[in-house]
Parts: sequence; structure tokens; C-alpha cells
Amino acid sequence: MSILNSIKSPEDLKKTNTSKFNQLAKEIRERIISVTSKNGGHVASNLGVVELTMALHYVFNSPKDKIVWDVSHQTYTHKILTGRNDLLSTLRQDNGCIGFASQQESEHDIFGAGHAGTAISASLGIAAARDRVGSKEKVIAVVGDGALTCGISFEALNHVAEVTDDLIIVLNDNKMSISKNVGKITASLTNIIPTRGYNRIRNSFRNSLLRIPFFGQNLYNIVSKIKNAAKHILIPGILFEELGIRYIGPIDGHKVHDLIRTFELIKELDTPVVVHVVTEKGKGYPPAELHPEKFHGLGSFDPSSGTQLKKATPTYSSAFSDAIMSMAQKHDNIVAITAAMSAGTGLTAFRDKYPNRFFDVGIAEEHAAVFAAGMATNGLRPIVAIYSTFLQRTLGCVFHDICLQNLPVIICADRSGIVDDGPTHHGIYDVSYLRTLPNLAILYPTNHEEMDIMLDVAFQHKAPVIIRYPRGSTPSSEQYTTSNIEWGKAQIIKAGKKISIWATGKECITALEVAKILEKSKISAEVVNTMFLKPFDTQMLLTASKTKSIVTIEDNLIKGGLGSCIDEILINQKHKMIMHFGWNDEIVPHGTIAGLKKSAGLTADKIADKIKNHLL
Repeated sequence: MSILNSIKSPEDLKKTNTSKFNQLAKEIRERIISVTSKNGGHVASNLGVVELTMALHYVFNSPKDKIVWDVSHQTYTHKILTGRNDLLSTLRQDNGCIGFASQQESEHDIFGAGHAGTAISASLGIAAARDRVGSKEKVIAVVGDGALTCGISFEALNHVAEVTDDLIIVLNDNKMSISKNVGKITASLTNIIPTRGYNRIRNSFRNSLLRIPFFGQNLYNIVSKIKNAAKHILIPGILFEELGIRYIGPIDGHKVHDLIRTFELIKELDTPVVVHVVTEKGKGYPPAELHPEKFHGLGSFDPSSGTQLKKATPTYSSAFSDAIMSMAQKHDNIVAITAAMSAGTGLTAFRDKYPNRFFDVGIAEEHAAVFAAGMATNGLRPIVAIYSTFLQRTLGCVFHDICLQNLPVIICADRSGIVDDGPTHHGIYDVSYLRTLPNLAILYPTNHEEMDIMLDVAFQHKAPVIIRYPRGSTPSSEQYTTSNIEWGKAQIIKAGKKISIWATGKECITALEVAKILEKSKISAEVVNTMFLKPFDTQMLLTASKTKSIVTIEDNLIKGGLGSCIDEILINQKHKMIMHFGWNDEIVPHGTIAGLKKSAGLTADKIADKIKNHLL
């Protein structure tokens, strides 16, 4: 009989005999692999935290006790144990299970998070609020998967001891955040530190020394210095200790009974504590253990072999990879920078061929931007590859450190537009804030050829440039081909007389499909590839608006995006009609890309119908 089927809530887990926990962990892993192999998802990170999540829910009382997950893509086991095992089957589906923690989905999801580094800050805020009202619940931050390389985490750590004496930080070390422990001595010390007896002895010894007349304080200070010196030599967590946070670990994150014992003991501590838990990404599934980066987040795959089911097709990321490799061969001052996303952004080949010209800064996007700016001042030409959703964090740095100084940094914003990871990852906001920045050019490649040409023209421009493109396959040459690119100029890719459809990037293909549908209703539609949103081809737009109605299609917010750009130019012009198709100023839910576009009326047939209703 399945143990997992009997677990509907954390209370059911607490009633389960712990002798069955290893079998339960096996069943949870099988469940995660079964769902993600069909729907895609974050595989390796979730397989690595199964026992850790079980121990947390066994010892603590969610949702009264607050468990806050960093990034929260590692919460599949958490969802399973909090009554959402059936819902997990709908992962990455329209109106289905959200792949991250979400307050709207469950009371057990205390704090939503899609970006790294927020757990300690959020948990500290929750703990401060708890202390203010005098309640006694525990607050636990689960930090990991590289999140400790994020500057926000260190800012929060620096503040913990000043705010509360009751906060538990679980450091999920899966070889991506903190180096390996230093050996047997550390493990021996760890076995002593968490015990209540040790803490009583330590406090009694301190008090005894302080009671010695005249010399007590001096003697205590000497002993403390000796103890701290020993810690510097023997304990890998000295950074935390120096910040006033007790360090415990490292602990094997796959020995559930050891984890339970540790969490039970640290509940008694009267100080903030970091519990260092060592886990293995992909644990229990050999393909993910061998290739954890590949199985970080992927589409459907064959569970027996780990092979992805979708045929490999040219993607925008691979187009960028080809383009930067070609550029690097021609220009030895080109360097590549990424923030813990070398594979996702297509920089693996560059990293392997040019290791001395490749820099992975970890999950530290702001540092990546300023680091690039510094390089640019000293003769190098940095290309920063970053996901659109993570680019949001760099706004102040891109403005102050790159644009104001007009430095030749090229930022390649992958995953722009709607994605299937939901609101935390939709890349539909970047254009709206980037358009306001001085000296910054914004380019949109439509296909593989344009990516190659645009990276070259960006290099020649010698000023800040952002190249923006979506996730997924590039259009085939049968759908659309590129002739040439002239700086700041749009390109008419289909002639027409009645309306002029301006589109950006991959939405040019949507625009061509719209034009084809309209032709059946005798509506002649011109299609314009808006290669440059900034600088914008104002003259071409003004010319088109004299004789044609204007339509825009974009995978961005209309507010601040292409639609706003055209409205600003035509505000004092006489024109027939303007229609904008893009995302409205509201939170776009999670779901499939196709499903979200259909619901928003952004498919070619629905756009064509709306245009016809206005014209006919």
C-alpha cells in the first residue's frame, strides 16, 4: 500500500511512523518524476530536498510555524505534503498548479518567491512582526540553490542578530552555494553544538567565570578569544558566527532521521541559527544526478532515460550562442558574463572554449551589471546574458553605472515575453522601464539571422544596447528571412495599403499570419518589423500613418512598450485608427504560453477579428 496516498496534510505526516519515511521519500521522488516527465518543471532541485522538506513538516507546525522558501521552485514536496498531491498533476498547465510558492494557492505558502535571495529578509520581517505582537511561532527560512551568492541574502544576514533571537535559517547546500565542509572535526563539533546540555554547560561556565572577583571578566575575554580562534580554524560557518548567528552543520540532507533530531533540538535554542544541510541535486534519479544543470528546469522527458521528448530545434538561446561564438572569434576583447545561468542563456559553448573570457558571478545580477560597466571602462566589450525577469533587479545599476556613463555594454535579455513559469517569470515588463533610460538602444531580433547581425551592429555601436528575445524556437526561413539591418530603421516585410501592422521580434510572425487572414476579407495589410524600439524609426511611422490605420503587436505590456511609443509619436498627428495588441496593466497568471495568449485575445485569428470589427 502506498504511504504517500495516506498523506493529505502535515498532520498525517506526523502520524506516520518514521520507520516508513525512507519509503515515503522514494514514493515522493517517483511522484515528482512522473509529473515533471509529462509536464516539465524543476526536477533536480526538488529531488534534492525531499527528506529536508519531510523533516521540516514533521517537526514544525505549518502554517502556524512559517516556512519561507527561497526562489520556491524547490517546493514540490512541500506542495505534496500540504494537501496538493493531486493538484501537482496540473503543473505548468492552464489554471493548474503553480510551480512556485503562492499565497493564493495555499495557506502553507507563507511568502511567494520566484527570484533568489528573498527568504532571509522576508523571514526576518515575519519574525520581527511576531516579536512585536508577542506570539511564539517559529519562522524558518529555507535558503539554497545558489541563493546565498545573492547580495540580498548577505544584507539580511547582517541584520538578523539586531532584530530577533529566534530565527532558523536552513542552508540547503547542493554544491551551488557553499563549499564543502572541512572534515571530521567539524562533524564532531556539530554533534555537540545543538544539544541542550551543551548550551547549559556553556552558559554555566560563562556565568562561573564572570562571578570571579576582579579577574572574572578578563578571564572570560581570554577564553572567548581562544574559542573564537579555534572556530576560525575548525568551523566553516565562522561567517555566520561573526554575524551573531549560531552555525550548526554540515548535516547530511538525505538522512531524514538526523534532520528530524537536529530540528527538534534547535527549537530550544535562544539565538538565531543557521543549519547547514548538504543535499544532492537530482537525488534518486540518475539522469538528474549526472546532469543537474540540465534538469534544473526543462520540458517533458522520458522518465526511463531522462531524454527530452521534444525534438531539438533552433532556439533564440542557441542563436545567441552561435552569434557570440562567431563574434568572440573575430574580437578578442569580447567577454561574456552571466548570473548563474550559463546553460539557460546559451553560454556553455563560450564558457568551454573561452574559459578566461567567461565570468559567472552567481545569483548577483546587480553585480553583473556594474562588473560589466567596470570592464567596459578598461577596454573590454562585455556581453551580459540574463533572463528578462532577473534583469528587473539591475535597473538602478543599468541606469547609473552603464547608461549615464554611456558605456558599451551589451545586455542580451533572454526569456522576454510570456513564459510558462508564471507571474514571477513573465518577461513583459523590461521594455517599459528600459525605454526611459538615456543612451540605451533596444533591439528585437526576429530570427537566427537577425540575432547574428544585431549582435554585430550592437558591437559596432559602442554604447549601451539591449537585445531582447523570447524563449523557444526561432522562426524558420520559410516563415521569414532577413536581408539587412540599418541602425535605427524598421523594415517592411510585407506590403499593404489599408493598415500598417507594427510588430516586434517573434510577433512579426503573428503579424504576418494576421495579414494573411485579413487578405481573405479584402483588407490589405502592411507588416513592419520594428527591429529598433529605441532609436525608433519615427519617419517610417509618420509616413505610414498618413494613409493607413496603425496596429501594434508586442509580447510586452502595451503601457510603456511599442504601443506607448507609437502613441507618443502620433499624439499630435491626424490618423485613421490605432489598435494595440499586447499585455494589459494587470498580473498575467501562470499557464501555457498558447493558453495565456488565447485567453488574452493575442492569437492571430482573434487579432484579425478585432481589426475587421473596427474596419468593416
